[in-house]
Amino acid sequence: MAPTPDSPMELHVTELAIEDNVGIIRLNRPGRGNSWTSRMNAEYRWLMLRLDRDPLVRVIVVTGTGHQFCVGADFKALDHHASSSTDYVEASKAATAEMAMPGYGIRADFDHDMVWHWGLSKTVICAINGACAGIAVSLAAFCDLRYAVEGAKFTTATPKLGLPAEYGISWLLPRIVGLTHAADVLLTGRIFTAEEALAMGLLNGVFAREEFESRVIALAKSAAQSVSPIAAKTAKRQLYAELLSHDIGQSIEGSKALTNRLLKHPDHREGALAMKEKRPPRFSDPA
Repeated sequence: MAPTPDSPMELHVTELAIEDNVGIIRLNRPGRGNSWTSRMNAEYRWLMLRLDRDPLVRVIVVTGTGHQFCVGADFKALDHHASSSTDYVEASKAATAEMAMPGYGIRADFDHDMVWHWGLSKTVICAINGACAGIAVSLAAFCDLRYAVEGAKFTTATPKLGLPAEYGISWLLPRIVGLTHAADVLLTGRIFTAEEALAMGLLNGVFAREEFESRVIALAKSAAQSVSPIAAKTAKRQLYAELLSHDIGQSIEGSKALTNRLLKHPDHREGALAMKEKRPPRFSDPA
């Protein structure tokens, strides 16, 4: 049975902190470049479910310990799958079935690895504090906002490993950076820098190492304190649902229906009053 937020889980390869309505998840295998393992996946999903259900958390930040974000899948895990007679797809399904299911149940097309980020009710910021390779590029792409430390190196890596574009990145990346940049990144597997990623449109910002974490956390805290949780949740659901739709009229009419509903929500009244009184809003905790 998949774990719930109330189920205890010992954290071996991740860390959690909560500061001023911001949940901070750190990938924590510094001696191995914070490389991705099945255990890290299980902990990460459990932490995301816990934070998404926590009414005191309004924004989530994902980063790495040390000076690396995540260098991709652990090579021992790759070697195991390559040498095993077990079907990779079936093994992956079996492993995932034992993990937490954050973001599931919102839309059927979100109920998959990585895409579940879109089903979360909280804004997720990826703070790429160093090398970002392989699966980590997909993880970052499925977050809502992405910031990187200056000079950080990125690569999808898979072309040079004889592997395909993974975890939906071949679908998502062209929609973020355009076909030309996506083809460059996915077909060459070359290393590119945070500055290039910013120019492509993959990142929202690049900050110097000495101020990186403080800048990103400040942005997260500002959003947590100034943005209505129900408005953020609603806009996030609109953003990703409409990415999969091609009907602008449906978008407009749907937004009218949502406006009708949120006009009656206490956060609208509080936001309007705070603006009139020129003070910070005191929004209700998310349901």
